[in-house]
Amino acid sequence: MVGASSFHMGLGSRGSLAAGGAAQAAVSYLPTRGGLLVLVTDLIDVLRGALAGRYEVQRELGRGGMATVFLADDVKHGRPVAVKVLHPEIAAGLGSERFLREIQIAARLQHPHILPLYDSGTADTFLYYIMPYVEGESLRDRLERENQLSFEEVLRISTEVAGALAYAHSRGVIHRDIKPENILLSAGSAVVADFGIARAVTTAAEAEQLTQTGTIVGTPAYMSPEQATGSDVDGRSDEYSLACVTYEMLVGSPPFTGPNARAVMARHSIAEVSPPSIVRSTLPDAAEDAILRALSKAPADRFPTTALFAEALARPSQVSGHSRWTTSVRARPIPSRFRIPRGVLIGLGGAVLVGAAWLGVEAVRARRSGGASGAAVAFDPRRIAVLYFDDLSQGGDLGPLAAGLTESLIRELARVQGLQVTSRNGVSSFRDPRVTPDSIARALRVGTLVEGSVARSGDRLRVTVALVNANTGALFGDTTLDRPRGELFQLQDEVAQDVAFMLRRQLGQEVQLAEARAGTTNVQAWELVQEARQRGDAAERRLAAGDTTMAARLLAEADSLLAQAATLDQRWVAPLVQRGWIAKQRLELVGTFDKAVYAAGTARGIALADQALKLTPGDADALALRGTMRYWRFVLNLSSDTTEVAQLLGGAEADLRAAVAADPKHASAWAMLSHLLMRKSETAEGKLAALRAYEADPYASDAEHILWRLFAASLDLQDGVEAARWCDVGQKRFPKEPSFLECQLELYALPGQKPDIDRAWRLLDQQMALYPPNQREYRRKRGMMFVAMALSRASLTDSARRVATRARADATVDPSRDIVYLEAIFRNLVGDRDEALRLVGVYLATNPQDRATMQKDDTWWWAGVRDDPRFKALIGL
Repeated sequence: MVGASSFHMGLGSRGSLAAGGAAQAAVSYLPTRGGLLVLVTDLIDVLRGALAGRYEVQRELGRGGMATVFLADDVKHGRPVAVKVLHPEIAAGLGSERFLREIQIAARLQHPHILPLYDSGTADTFLYYIMPYVEGESLRDRLERENQLSFEEVLRISTEVAGALAYAHSRGVIHRDIKPENILLSAGSAVVADFGIARAVTTAAEAEQLTQTGTIVGTPAYMSPEQATGSDVDGRSDEYSLACVTYEMLVGSPPFTGPNARAVMARHSIAEVSPPSIVRSTLPDAAEDAILRALSKAPADRFPTTALFAEALARPSQVSGHSRWTTSVRARPIPSRFRIPRGVLIGLGGAVLVGAAWLGVEAVRARRSGGASGAAVAFDPRRIAVLYFDDLSQGGDLGPLAAGLTESLIRELARVQGLQVTSRNGVSSFRDPRVTPDSIARALRVGTLVEGSVARSGDRLRVTVALVNANTGALFGDTTLDRPRGELFQLQDEVAQDVAFMLRRQLGQEVQLAEARAGTTNVQAWELVQEARQRGDAAERRLAAGDTTMAARLLAEADSLLAQAATLDQRWVAPLVQRGWIAKQRLELVGTFDKAVYAAGTARGIALADQALKLTPGDADALALRGTMRYWRFVLNLSSDTTEVAQLLGGAEADLRAAVAADPKHASAWAMLSHLLMRKSETAEGKLAALRAYEADPYASDAEHILWRLFAASLDLQDGVEAARWCDVGQKRFPKEPSFLECQLELYALPGQKPDIDRAWRLLDQQMALYPPNQREYRRKRGMMFVAMALSRASLTDSARRVATRARADATVDPSRDIVYLEAIFRNLVGDRDEALRLVGVYLATNPQDRATMQKDDTWWWAGVRDDPRFKALIGL
């Protein structure tokens, strides 16, 4: 499936290169009494009709658990507003009279930190309410970008929210759903949104047992124990929720997490809260005491009002840090991770800890008893993780050097026969010293940990290294090495030799290191490359957070450092190759696809790779770079030179095959080769290459793309069981990657499926919440094509055709014409042969480079049309 299944993850780290505006339509399926599915008219059209003359509805802003939000213009007052429309199942349980009556209570609240309610009403069968449109972001957006906030910022936000709650409580209004999503940050102030909606739903739940339909009033991660059990609540329930939010702003995750809502609510009721100073050792004692009191299980043990909670939170006090809660500290000056009691893991949010973030009563007992923990699952000691060395310098300026020593040791040990060494990508998620060794071992499934630290005294470097039995916590051995900074490479070799000696002694087998390959004899050049790599990694993080300005600055600094390194050692290929990869990273800063920019960037990458290969022919990294850049130029049709176009795909394949021959563990080269082979319709070999990539490094930076190709290849081969397995693995490892929701949709396209159409639409809606706004229109229309395929498999062919027609997009939304390709497949599936052929022609007009690859495409997607003479003529057979 050239244009879709094997390409729609895109080449970059954030999915497809195509982008569009925000989604314009909201389509839902609702069960009828007869069990059939009825298509509801576009919600946005209903709103526009009902609100005409008062509000001009512009576009959808997003969706939450209770409502869909639209941007509109208030015609009378000339101001932007947000229109929130309750989801149909909630509106049905509420009833319009109760909804309007209850929400009027919230409309009376007037406070600088409460978002006011402008209006409310009904539109057709929908219930809506209107609030100001706030320029800024939610606290959730801020936390996703920064994870933890300064104490001063936490204190300000918590105090402002507490004041808003105290005012509402004094007027008998309880919010019932305080969470980061409902705290908006605008013009330097926190504003609480959605007062009244939770109260309205709660009232309906009490009267109509609405919770039996699946609606949970409140959010489990922030819900007080009494609210979770359905007991009466007062202002102290909001206080508990606010304390959960305060905790998250400090620590990076709420006090309790779990695999499902029920588990989280149970932990709120029975588990002890881990003190936040375990993570934030600079937290004032009084603030910590205030948070822990507000998180008391019984409302009577909390502060009587949120105002008193805010006052206690701000009370001046000393800072004791996590020493308040621990009783033993190692006296040896070895890496800091050893000094945190085993069994304790502060939740860091997201999937990076692979489900290991569990605290509970046992962890608290272990912490207070000095760190004893229960028995862990035993892992093979030959499975090794080298954790990033700590920088113990006063100014923290040895970070790049420490990282370079760590990565060189990883590379050396990875080349030893019989050892399974976690890659740089695998351990990079655990650079935070708050994460304990036993937790890391469980997450990475390793039996041996290598830890180290780097310190400086004048012009001398001191490196301490220790090996830890990850199953028992016991030391295998440790060593301290001291050398002048100018002898850095000798120090690097000695570290590797000492670690090998300790491993030999522990494992009882030969650990023979290959000859070290530093690549340069210039210490200054080597250190510049390590600094550049650090900036490149930081740029990736800033780009993922949406900060393109800082990402661009960091990449420019990295490129400058690499240029200096290349000047210092003009025979070393590493600076040239890394500059080529920075050229690729810079392309990801481009907001929309610009052919000229991409053409220049890929040409630069190829030129740098050519320079490197002149210096060291056969260098695997340089070959992987050139092969990747050549493939990009082919896929994106960037070259206007017909001779070059004819050579690009073959040249890219030759480079990538040479790279994996030179280094059979080169995961990124295997991964790109798998993409290329699948695009050539060599699906089985492409899947094998993807498996080699995943085996070489399951923690690769593009691991989600590798998993996607394993799914896509299985789907193309019509192996539904394998496809479902890889889709499931991808979702478990990358729960925030929307493509692993789309893969569930794609499974419905397989022959013989009996799709759940209601679930198909829900999957599409869930995807949209995970994509950035500028991709949602493209992604929604693309997803609708798979919903259309699902409808066709459910024998709802007329509905399928209507959905497919509505999913069409012009070239501004779909510049690669990927959606056109998908519709061609859909039309073939439903028997619209003429239209399928027309769309294939449209696709190939934009992507003529795919004509040759489509000639070999024998997958089930084109069954029926493949033998049509018109199809053969289109693809050049």
